[in-house]
Parts: sequence; structure tokens; C-alpha cells
Amino acid sequence: MIETVSSSLEVHVGVTSSEQNPLELLADESGLSKQKIKEAMSKGAVWLAKNKHKKGAARPIRRKNSKLKEGDQLFLYYNPHILAETVAHPELVADEGDYSVWNKPYGVWAQGSKWGDHCSIGRLVEQYFDYHRQSFIVHRLDRAASGLMVVAHNKKTAAALSQLFAKREVEKIYHARVRGRLPRPELTVSEAIDGKPAKSHIKELAVEGENSLLEVSIETGRKHQIRKHLASIGCPILGDRLHGGAELDDIDLQLKAAKLMFTCPVSGEKKYYSLIS
Repeated sequence: MIETVSSSLEVHVGVTSSEQNPLELLADESGLSKQKIKEAMSKGAVWLAKNKHKKGAARPIRRKNSKLKEGDQLFLYYNPHILAETVAHPELVADEGDYSVWNKPYGVWAQGSKWGDHCSIGRLVEQYFDYHRQSFIVHRLDRAASGLMVVAHNKKTAAALSQLFAKREVEKIYHARVRGRLPRPELTVSEAIDGKPAKSHIKELAVEGENSLLEVSIETGRKHQIRKHLASIGCPILGDRLHGGAELDDIDLQLKAAKLMFTCPVSGEKKYYSLIS
């Protein structure tokens, strides 16, 4: 089955023999060259669902000679624009063995999608470690935001860290450069987001001409919470084209996860990571 939407191509093909090769099978079915299929495989856009009588959801496959069995299902999600995307690589802040901490640049996704994962922090971290460590994402950071992210390297640590973030036992401090100034040095915004309670604590750190540098901590984690709350009080984040009317800003979103503090679930030690020199 082939479905084309705009420049995207979705191919779904059933495997009828264990002798079949995924590269050749998808090239024949899609009409794309084997080189393009190989690129899509390497970037996480080819998925395999094992025989329906066996457990397990679809997963990406990357090797052109991956073994297939009768009854398996292959999926190709081909979008040349997504596959051509490039991003800056994250910088290692701390290697703790069971997990590592990174400075995520603007444009890097917290997680990939069916269309590819080559621009996701998990895949980029695996590349950094020459694929000798697995990556497990334990929290999120907007693609447009930058700053500190924690990546686990085994399932046990991933589960423990995920619990810390879910229970709000990780203190996160953000820095945002905004237009304008706060009406007072410190304030709290409690405006609901999408009908759900949301609370942000905001403090002015510096005045930079007509702009300001703010420190923000949040009690809730609603989507785009900081961006929406700052825009709602007349201090949109510089570079925020979605919530701040920054169509003319020729800069990236000026929102950074600047500090992380939590008790390490492996060692029990208090951990503090900062991008502030």
C-alpha cells in the first residue's frame, strides 16, 4: 500500500517470505532508489512490525539486511524535507554513567517521530557515544528551546529519573530574554492553560535596554507554559514566533533551561547542573 501526501510518501508492505530483503522490498514497492531507502533507514524512517501473532509494537530498523519473517509488516515514512534537516549537536555537560546531562541546542527534538529521529537528542547522544550506549528520554524540552536535558542509558535508571520528573522532584530554572520589563521585580502568573491550572514564578535578573533577562521556575508543566505566561503579561520571549508575535525577529527562541537540581536515583547524591558561568 502506498499513500502520498504532499511531498511525503507512506509505504506499507507485508512480508511474504523470510528470504526477502527490506531494502529491495521497499525500493520495489515505493519506486524510490535503494540509496534513498538506505538513507531513510539510517535516519529512523523505516519501521518493522513483527508477525501479528507475536508481541511487540513496530520499531525502527536501520540495517539493510535486517532479518524478516513471513507475516512481518514493513513501513516506510519518506519525507525528503524532514530527512534533509540538520541540527547542531548537543554538548555534553556531565557523564554520570547511567545517565548523562546535555546542553540541547535550538532545533533539536526531545524525541523523533515515524518520519525520522536523526535530529532527536536521543539519537544524537547515541552517536556521540559511538552507539555503545542506548538513550532513553526521561523528560521533554521544546524543540525551539535550548538548555539542559537528562538522557538515561538503561531502562532502570530511565524509570527512576522519569518518576523524579513526573513527581516534580526535579527543580528546573529557566532563563528567558523578553521584550519589555516586569511590572515589579518578582511576580507569579497563575493563568490556566488549556483549561488546566498552571503557575509560573518570575524574577527579573537584568535590564538590557528595551529588553529584560528573566528567571522562571514553574510548578506545573503545561505545553508552552513559560512562553504563554510571559506573553500574557506583555513580556513575550524574543524569537517566539508562535506566542510572542516575533515574525520580524531574526533570532532563535531566547528560552533556556539553565539549571537542574535533583537527588540522583542511583547514588542518592544531590546533583546540581548549571549553564550559568
